[in-house]
Amino acid sequence: MWKKSLCLLIPCVLIAYYCYAPIPHEIEQHWELMMIWSFMRIQMHIAPLFEMLGFRPFPLLEILVVPPTSDENVTVTDTLFNNVPVRVFVPKQKSSTLRRAVFYIHGGGWVTGSAAWGPYDELGRWMVERLDAVVVLTDYRLSPQYHFPTQFEDVYDALRWFLRKKVLAEYGVDPSRICIAGDSAGGNLVAAVNQKLLNDPEIKIKVKIQSLIYPVLQALDMDLPSHRENIHMVIVEKEHLVEFWSRYFTSDKALLEAMVANQHTPVESSHLFKFVNWSTLLPERFKKGHVYTTPIHGPSELAKKYPGFLDVRASPLLANDSILRRLPLTHILTCQYDVVRDDGLMYLSRLRAAGVRVVHEHVEDGFHGILSFGSSLINFRAGKREVNKYLKWLKENL
Repeated sequence: MWKKSLCLLIPCVLIAYYCYAPIPHEIEQHWELMMIWSFMRIQMHIAPLFEMLGFRPFPLLEILVVPPTSDENVTVTDTLFNNVPVRVFVPKQKSSTLRRAVFYIHGGGWVTGSAAWGPYDELGRWMVERLDAVVVLTDYRLSPQYHFPTQFEDVYDALRWFLRKKVLAEYGVDPSRICIAGDSAGGNLVAAVNQKLLNDPEIKIKVKIQSLIYPVLQALDMDLPSHRENIHMVIVEKEHLVEFWSRYFTSDKALLEAMVANQHTPVESSHLFKFVNWSTLLPERFKKGHVYTTPIHGPSELAKKYPGFLDVRASPLLANDSILRRLPLTHILTCQYDVVRDDGLMYLSRLRAAGVRVVHEHVEDGFHGILSFGSSLINFRAGKREVNKYLKWLKENL
C-alpha cells in the first residue's frame, strides 16, 4: 500500500513544484500564468540535458517560430543587414511622405529569443498597422555558443547598416523619426548601442527615441531590492537572471558562483559602484525596508579573464554623465514584480540627473515579459493593455 501511495505522492509533488508560483494578488489570470510558468521552469531544468546532447538550451521554444508571412497590409521579409539576420515589415499602402521606423531588439537573456517568434512578429505587425511604420526586428547570435561582445556587435552592425541614408531611402524611412527599442536583454542592447552611436563618426543620423522595456542594465550588484523582493517571481527568477548574466560572458562556472555570492567585482573596480548604488539612485518607495550592503570584492583574476561584466557595452549603467547627457528622448517601462525592475529605475534617475528627457511608465501589476503576454498566442488582458498604451505613446511621440 505504501508503495502505491509513494508512486502517487511523487508525481503530485513534482506537479505542485512546477505549477506553484508566488504570484501577487494584483496580477490577474493566476492560473494561466502558472501554467505558462510551469512550462518555462521545465525548460530551465532540462536545458542542461539538451546542451549535453549538442542542442540549443531551449529547443522546445522553437514552437514559437513563425514564417515571414505577408498579407494585404504588410510585406514581411527575412533578409540580412550586414550579414545579420533581420525580419523587416513594410506597409503595403502607398505613402506620400516618408515613414517613421522602429528598430526592435528581442529579449531572451542573450541565450534564447528570435525575431521570428510569434509574439515579436505580431508586435511588428501591430507597429505597421497602428504607427504606419517600417519595422526591423533584428536577431543576434546567442550564448552559450557565442559570448559577449558578439551579441552587441551583431546588433550594432545591423543597426549601422539600417541607418545608412541609402538603406533608409530604400525603405522610405524619415531619418528624423527613428526609434530603437527592445525588451529585457534587448533593452540592454538598446541602451548600449545608443551610447555607442554617440561617438561613431560614420553615423550622421540622430535617433529620435530610445525605448527600454524592462531592461537589464548592470552586472555589478546582484543584491538590489528588486532582486530580494522578486527572488522567486514568475518568468525570471533571480537565479536565472544571474545565470543569464554569467553565460553572457563565459561558460566558466567560477564566474557564475562569484556572481551568485555577489563577490565578482575586484577592488580596483570599486569606483564603479557609484554608478549602480541603489541607495542613492532608487526613489524612496522602492528602497523602503531595505538596507544597502556594499558588495564584497572578488578576485582580480575573474575580471581579467572575463572583463565583459565591467564593460559599459554590457552594463550601460556604468556610462559617465558626459555620455548620458547626449542621449535622445528615452522611454523606460518597468514592472513592479520584476527582478530587474531596479536597473530601469536607476537608469531613469541617472538620465534625469544628466538632463535627458525621460518618459517612465511603471506597471504596478506588471511582471517581466508582460508586453509579449499581450500577443494573441498568450492573450493576457494586462499584456494587451500595456501593448496598446505603448503603441499609442510611440504614435504620439515618434
